Amino acid sequence: MSARDRQDGARRGRGASVRRSSGLPSSRARFDARAARVRRRPWLVAAWLAVALVLLTGGVWLVEFSPVLVARSVSVKGVPPGDVSTIVGRAAVPIGTPLVKVDTRAIARRVIVATGLAGVTVSRSYPSTVLIVATPRVPVLAVMNPQGQVQVVDAQGVAYATVSTAPRGVPLINTVENPSSMESMRAAMAVLRALSSGQRSQVTKVTVLGPNMVTFTLGAVTVVWGGASEPELKVKVMAALLRQKDVGTIDVSAPHTPVIR
Repeated sequence: MSARDRQDGARRGRGASVRRSSGLPSSRARFDARAARVRRRPWLVAAWLAVALVLLTGGVWLVEFSPVLVARSVSVKGVPPGDVSTIVGRAAVPIGTPLVKVDTRAIARRVIVATGLAGVTVSRSYPSTVLIVATPRVPVLAVMNPQGQVQVVDAQGVAYATVSTAPRGVPLINTVENPSSMESMRAAMAVLRALSSGQRSQVTKVTVLGPNMVTFTLGAVTVVWGGASEPELKVKVMAALLRQKDVGTIDVSAPHTPVIR
């Protein structure tokens, strides 16, 4: 080997040595950075947990114990303004209590005692209001009992109030029952629903002897309706028989075998 070849080999060896030694600092730096991140990780986790715990504790305190989110007012919707104060009095909302601790079901039970209401819902309206939404009963019948008392009845057949006279536009019926049964009231309502508006305007008297015996006066004719079954057929048969002359009473309680008297 010539002197030149030996010099070239020495230079290549020194170059390889430099290249090998130049990678050591870079690898060590990366290793140190990873090690630092690993050492910091438990502290970061602990810090995040501490922040979450503080937020959770603060939220619980704010909702359940602080004076910020407490019941300060009561809002009533769905009823006439004159009934609001009565409902607020029945509700007995614990003013000053944190809203989350207000028993909305208990409030609803106290309010629904008012028989003129068909339904009540109570909710919390943050930051400081208890909201009561009441659904009043709507009268569809007025019933006069044997003692001359007039009771108003809703669409479910519930007699919920006693009044001096029937509300305007609400048909008045007579009954021998006291109190009137829900089945009888539903039978009377079935009659009125089955009649056309023109026929209803001619009805002057409705008498309920029981759930299966409803009679009414249509113009000058007495109609024995019976119970609530087959209302459409009864109306058709009644309309056909009303065309006959000198009819005093029409009995459609058994519409397949009607009777004229």
